[in-house]
Amino acid sequence: MPGAIYAEGLVKTFGKVRALDGVDLDVPEGTVLGLLGPNGAGKTTAVRCLTTLLRPDRGRAVVAGIDVLEKPNEVRRSIGLSGQFAAVDEYLTGRENLQMVGRLYQMRGRDAKARAVELLEQFGLADAADRPARTYSGGMRRRLDLAAALVVSPPVMFMDEPTTGLDPRNRQQLWEVIKQLVSGGTTLLLTTQYLEEADHLAHDICVVDHGRVIARGTSDELKARTGGERVEVVVHDRGHVAAAAGVLRGFGTGDTGVDEHTRRLTVPVTGGARLLAEVIRELDARGIEIDDIGLRRPTLDDVFISLTGHAAETRDGTGEDDGTGRDDATGGSGRTAGAGGSGQDDRAAAGVRGRRTKEAAQ
Repeated sequence: MPGAIYAEGLVKTFGKVRALDGVDLDVPEGTVLGLLGPNGAGKTTAVRCLTTLLRPDRGRAVVAGIDVLEKPNEVRRSIGLSGQFAAVDEYLTGRENLQMVGRLYQMRGRDAKARAVELLEQFGLADAADRPARTYSGGMRRRLDLAAALVVSPPVMFMDEPTTGLDPRNRQQLWEVIKQLVSGGTTLLLTTQYLEEADHLAHDICVVDHGRVIARGTSDELKARTGGERVEVVVHDRGHVAAAAGVLRGFGTGDTGVDEHTRRLTVPVTGGARLLAEVIRELDARGIEIDDIGLRRPTLDDVFISLTGHAAETRDGTGEDDGTGRDDATGGSGRTAGAGGSGQDDRAAAGVRGRRTKEAAQ
């Protein structure tokens, strides 16, 4: 039986570019799927198709047991969405923004006010609750947008790079909120450029590139696929980098990576802690002083490099070109590329909330 989020053979093209090229997804109820991939891989396009903001050219999608193409209005009533960029009304206060969303969801005024207070406290915005959103910092707007997506607790949530622009403390707070949602039965599809985030939150991970799913599994399964352990050494003297590389080559099972700037060397090995002790003895015997040494498993960054040929892009504010050849982040204008590739306000992404509740009220 399909999961709470199910897609089969999704195809979406923009002109001659196939942003999605037969994507299959299956997310069991009450779990988190991390959708990872470099910019332009198709992550945001997939989210927009699943949340009714784009119509796929081919394929089938079911969300919360509802066919996305046949009954889009019903899908909108059953999901929550936080897009890549904050979509709040700049002329309303933080409190008014949340109350407005609550009323759009047909909550009673008293309940909407109470929920706004609760969320403002939860996201550290209580002190700024009665300030216009236009006076908020970028991180504060992001938190307000995420709070708006959680005014009600829909059974299925989509979060498209939700922690972009948040500082480490606020990122940790959001992670706790996500864990609470999922423990309460919410199903979440999460796109992210922060590999640590996927490692921390996702039950399963799909890696997409050029519109296709190229790998899937748990974090441990993907790391095991990359293979092996690594010895990582930081030498004290830059002049000893070459000598240390020669030592590591004698123990490694593959090429030795060297970062001259940080004096860090990495080599894949087998043998675990016993081999690490041998490496330390050999470096000492050669008179090579080290600042740090350790044995580590592959990271999700290693998985990215192995699968796509390059590391994930993690700079703040990155968008996705959806296969159109342009980044969603268009010169910092706060606008995103829509279905036709033209710029449109990111409120369209969050507008799924307003349209859903407006339709429900009719």
